[in-house]
Amino acid sequence: MNDSLPQECYNELADSYAAIIDTKPHNAYYDRPAMQSLVPNVKGKSILDAGCGPGIYTEWLLHNGAKVTAIDANEKMLHHAKIRNGDTAIFYRANLEEPLSFLSDSKFDGIVSALTITYCRNLTAVFSEFSRILKRDGWFVFSTEHPFFSYKYFKIENYYETKEVSCIWNGFGKPVIMKSYYHSLSTMTDALTCNGFLIEKVLEPMPVEEFAKHDPEGYNKLLKFPLFIFFRAIKK
Repeated sequence: MNDSLPQECYNELADSYAAIIDTKPHNAYYDRPAMQSLVPNVKGKSILDAGCGPGIYTEWLLHNGAKVTAIDANEKMLHHAKIRNGDTAIFYRANLEEPLSFLSDSKFDGIVSALTITYCRNLTAVFSEFSRILKRDGWFVFSTEHPFFSYKYFKIENYYETKEVSCIWNGFGKPVIMKSYYHSLSTMTDALTCNGFLIEKVLEPMPVEEFAKHDPEGYNKLLKFPLFIFFRAIKK
């Protein structure tokens, strides 16, 4: 397996990330409420947590009765996910930019992928694998950076061009230069529809009020302009 784009950064961040992810405002009070609002009933369902990080979505899915398989490209993140969830889920180290050959066709009822596809250049290839391993009428819920935010923040010259970008992350202790990919909105939607997905819901949420208690300035910014965008798509 090849290293993922942010491998070195997450090697640096994994411990501090796992320590504060439960209450870090952009995750706890912006990403997770929106993601969870899009996930249907998972009781008794087989769900893939694609890019599980330290396992907080794995934990939530298990708590709601799902049978969970969780994958991540970073060994340190997987270590924290296993500590958090024990042997209640199945864990694999895997890079989403490579074929998920260890997962069989039509295996899952749903896929959750929070803030992960930003590290994949070729979304069409990634979503093709997700379509393969989903059952018919299976769902795919994911979040990523809003392309309008990224276009503005990274001062992108060509809106339509997928390109590698980077910025300094200061929120997890030691500053690191985090690499990711910028994708246009049509790049995301085309990657879904060309792989047999029907886009059921696109969400540009507001932060929940708890966010304001921890980061009033960030809360007010998110009331005026989105940072993340969320999708629920169905395999047809």
